[in-house]
Amino acid sequence: MKTSQVPTFITRIALAGFGFFLANCSYADQTGTPRRLLAADDSTHRLAIVAADGKLEWEIKVSAIHDASILPNGNILLQQGWHKVVEVTPDHKTVWEYDSSKMNGNEGKAIEVHAFQRLDNGLTMIAESGSCRIIEVDRQGQIKHQIPLKVKNRNSHSDTRLARKLINGHYLVAHENDGAAREYDSLGNVVWEYEVPMFGKESKPGHGPEAFGNKLFSATRLANGNTLIGTGNGHSVLEVTPKKEIVWKVEQKDLPGITLAWVTRAERLANGNTLFGNCHAGSENPQVIEITPEKKVVWTFKDFKNFGNSMPVHSTVAGGN
Repeated sequence: MKTSQVPTFITRIALAGFGFFLANCSYADQTGTPRRLLAADDSTHRLAIVAADGKLEWEIKVSAIHDASILPNGNILLQQGWHKVVEVTPDHKTVWEYDSSKMNGNEGKAIEVHAFQRLDNGLTMIAESGSCRIIEVDRQGQIKHQIPLKVKNRNSHSDTRLARKLINGHYLVAHENDGAAREYDSLGNVVWEYEVPMFGKESKPGHGPEAFGNKLFSATRLANGNTLIGTGNGHSVLEVTPKKEIVWKVEQKDLPGITLAWVTRAERLANGNTLFGNCHAGSENPQVIEITPEKKVVWTFKDFKNFGNSMPVHSTVAGGN
């Protein structure tokens, strides 16, 4: 599902003010051509649209958050904590919500949500960690479709990270605790699987640059059929073919003056460049980075005033320049 341009009335409403302080000063440091960004950080409890000049156009208070998107109607789909998915209008009115801890048989169970997606048919896809399933629910919260997920090392906090429904009707899921990306068909059968390698290194605990593992955060299917993977504490981005061959990668120290830590979302832009998040890397490093296929850094974003060292959500937003 593509992020659409935010209507200009968002800016007008945000600047008018509605209970949240909007920064008058720009704290964002962008290298390269400035652009607008949707970003969320759970250490500062903020989800915001950042203008190209670095000022906050719109914001809302959040708690735990791993996913968010701007819908075609201008509303924002986000989560409030690990259980609840909500749709809010630009003026902060909640028009839809789904609480995974209370609905559809989950009462009393340890359930967390780390990925969700508004589908073209109006349903909302939700990946549930703990119950090991993907569900598609309507506006009343009724399940219209569901599939089971294959999880070897079950953990309600880390069964899944980002998950998306593909144009072929399949689901591509990053299984953090298993260190694997899996593609499921509409019945829940695993039709493709890739285990992120350790590259001969030993596992090291933690979230920062000193840690290491294969706790991937994201898997994105590219137009060429390959899969782009943000490897989490693997400090890297991998492009993998259907035959599981690595044809392109960016490692922790490949970019001059930048150290990669927990690599979150990774996406291939229309211009052929790759955009990815660099979480838990410390204030000396950018939080979002864009590089060319030759690994030349063409844009970075860093703002440790409005955001902090735990910013896993980001996506570029059209307009506003």
